[in-house]
Parts: sequence; structure tokens; C-alpha cells
Amino acid sequence: MCKNLKSFEKLNEQILSLTKNIARVIIQRNATMMVAESATGGLVQHFLTEIPGSSNFFLGGIVAYSNELKRILLQVPEAVINRYGAVSEETVAAMANGVRLCVNADYGLATSGIAGPSGARPNKPVGLVYIAVSHKEFETITANHVFPGTRSENKMQFTKAALELFLQALNHQ
Repeated sequence: MCKNLKSFEKLNEQILSLTKNIARVIIQRNATMMVAESATGGLVQHFLTEIPGSSNFFLGGIVAYSNELKRILLQVPEAVINRYGAVSEETVAAMANGVRLCVNADYGLATSGIAGPSGARPNKPVGLVYIAVSHKEFETITANHVFPGTRSENKMQFTKAALELFLQALNHQ
């Protein structure tokens, strides 16, 4: 148990460090962002709001756990969900674009995955996450990862991976 607690605390510190770096860069650019989360259940938004001054760049987010909310709030086409599934590159890219466009933010970040312990499908194991970053001036960037761990560990790892991809997008612009 202590080993898990130590690794959880280390992961928490890493995520906070990533978030501070994101805040520094995005504030320098005078840019804004929105977040759409499924698999991370609001953790990305939690870590963003841990940073003092995050209201200068973080406009808000949507936890769209159901396909219905993905369609209604994020404008993910039903055909995309039906063809590729909620946990897919195509769906998460549409989520990132949809959340960015809903308030005309500069950036959209989205996550969708299978935290576990159940929910695996053929070719979609527990621990799979898809992440997307959308920006008004570049093509949407996507990534996917498969992490080992419990549901809580996976959600934290998904959050870290999402923030890493977002920082990478900021730094390569």
C-alpha cells in the first residue's frame, strides 16, 4: 500500500509540474483553453484549477461520460461514435474540436478511454486512452496509450498523458 501511495504522490507532483508549465506558456501566449473529458472524469480540470491564476486561460470544461452528451454538448457526429466507438481517435478528435468551438477557445483538449476494471472490447483493452488537442490554426493532434493499473491509477496516468500532449502541442507551435 505504501508503495502505491508513494507512486501516486509522485504522479500527482509530476502532473502539477506539467500544469504549471502549461500555465506559464499559455499565459505568455494570451491564449485560452477548454477541456472535454470522458475517461479522466474531471481530473484534467481539477489539476488545471489547482494553479493560481488559471482563470486567465482555462475557460472551463465538460465531463461528457455518455455518448449522448458527446453528441449534444460537444457536437460529435453520431456516425463517428457508431462507426469508431466512444473510445477512438476519431471521437476524441471531434470532442477536442467541439469543446474548443463551443466558446471559441484557442485550444481544446479531450480524453476518452477505458479506465477499468471492466469495459474492455476487442482491440480496446483496459488502460487504453485516446487524447486530442485542437487549435484554431493547426490540424488536431491525437495520441493513444495503454497503461497498466487500477482504475484510479489509470485515470491519473491518462491525465498526465493528456497534459503532456497539450504541453507538447504548445511547445511545437
